[in-house]
Amino acid sequence: MSDHPSTFDGDSTEHEGFAWDDRASLHRKDDGGGVRDSAKGLRSGTFADLVRHMMLLPAEERRAYYIEKAGDREYHAEEVAALAGRPDFPRED
Repeated sequence: MSDHPSTFDGDSTEHEGFAWDDRASLHRKDDGGGVRDSAKGLRSGTFADLVRHMMLLPAEERRAYYIEKAGDREYHAEEVAALAGRPDFPRED
């Protein structure tokens, strides 16, 4: 499921809830960004998978990373921890 709009037939792709299955990648905060940013991802998978992965890291180490979700939205450590605590967060694959 995706949380970005579609132009196909003018239909909305918005669904209730959070798009946990969107594609995402894990990045170091100090990777420099830039044109080749998408190639600098350390790990990729669903957004939920990467939230689970980040939550396995010690809190101090977690701050060195962020998740880039489909559509170039970045989620940093504090926000990732809050999302992992949501009641609708999928705890298992």
